[in-house]
Amino acid sequence: QVQLVESGGGLVQPGGSLRLSCAFSGFSLDYYVIGWFRQAPGKEREGVSCISGRYGRSYNVGSVKGRFTISRDDAKNTVYLQMNSLQPEDTAVYYCAADAGYCTWSSTLYNYWGQGTQVTVSS
Repeated sequence: QVQLVESGGGLVQPGGSLRLSCAFSGFSLDYYVIGWFRQAPGKEREGVSCISGRYGRSYNVGSVKGRFTISRDDAKNTVYLQMNSLQPEDTAVYYCAADAGYCTWSSTLYNYWGQGTQVTVSS
């Protein structure tokens, strides 16, 4: 049974940092991909970062390049999203999602989702 649990969200001032965690079970990251998505009120869900265990590669969408870093800890079955230089436009509910396919920004192609964690960037 595949499960994904996000944690680490909260309130941070502009320019601050947060690290989100996605603890997963029921599959091996060697054969899956995990993507981070976010959804702000009134907006569509958008992909921000993805890691492919099979191909050993990670990807970031343009708006977060140089600020967000995705990484994995195999011993803990956890994927992290380190977010630096946060801005108010980064405010959203952040979700991690998993699938046995390829990294993609299309949320409909991911079969498994966590419950989400709120990130609020405000002074």
